[in-house]
Amino acid sequence: MIRAFIYLLQEVDIDQKLKEAPDDSYAIGIFIGNLLPFVVLVFIAYAIYRYNKNRVKDE
Repeated sequence: MIRAFIYLLQEVDIDQKLKEAPDDSYAIGIFIGNLLPFVVLVFIAYAIYRYNKNRVKDE
């Protein structure tokens, strides 16, 4: 059930957005906007990994 909810949140029609774009530079913004959430999640996961790795090493 959670996967279906996440899928609905992530379902984006990029082709439709590009067709409705005011100019060509809009495509760069769409690319960054689609990539940014994943980069943030990877950064958070890495920060948690480093924190736990250092915590275990200190014990």
